[in-house]
Amino acid sequence: MPWTQNLSVGISMIDDQHKMWFEKAEALFDAGKNNKAKEYVGELLDFLESYTKKHFADEEVYMQKIHYPGYAEQKQAHTAFIAQLTKLRSDYNSSGGNLLVILNANQMVLEWLTKHISNMDKKIGEYAKTAH
Repeated sequence: MPWTQNLSVGISMIDDQHKMWFEKAEALFDAGKNNKAKEYVGELLDFLESYTKKHFADEEVYMQKIHYPGYAEQKQAHTAFIAQLTKLRSDYNSSGGNLLVILNANQMVLEWLTKHISNMDKKIGEYAKTAH
């Protein structure tokens, strides 16, 4: 499930980071499907975790800058998602690097991201247009 234009928030920094996120998420799940080396999957998981934290932090700074009223709700959603990623990593590690864990997480991650962007992040873009 690639990033598509209808997921655009209208804020280029956020859109560019979302595109990168989708690219890496897709690479991770392709690696899982193609039984690529476990180290590669581990590396991608590391990247996704650190990139997600950076993206959420950037998005939160931006929301504060424009005095976005939905900031607290966004922050809560971000924290919950990072907890899910952390759980995914520990499930993967405790399964001995079972790639099925990654494939099963595929839906959860991409669905969450798509819903979050469509339902929450787009509102930041709409607010930003009226705030100027």
